[in-house]
Amino acid sequence: MDQTTLDLEKMRSTAGDACRLMKVLSNPDRLLLLCQLSQEEKCVGELQETLGIVQPTLSQQLTVLRDEALVTTRRDGKNIYYQIASPQALAIMNALFDQFCRPQIGASA
Repeated sequence: MDQTTLDLEKMRSTAGDACRLMKVLSNPDRLLLLCQLSQEEKCVGELQETLGIVQPTLSQQLTVLRDEALVTTRRDGKNIYYQIASPQALAIMNALFDQFCRPQIGASA
């Protein structure tokens, strides 16, 4: 087999993973959550306050992110903190943040 065949086989084997990640990112609430988490770890209360996502929706979307192994949690007292666990999701979120969220120098409001 030549290198092109090997690369195509690898692409085929990982295409499902990439599609699953893109499907998770296609939800606006999950995208906003991951955008916030790409910058730093946050607790549930901070995410709710910053994003204005109501509690039932927030819990549902965080569950999806946990089930897909895109985030991990840690407990500190009564607070549960979330952080991105997937290097692939973090790389995509960093690219999206740079393209769509980062304040542009000299941009007018």
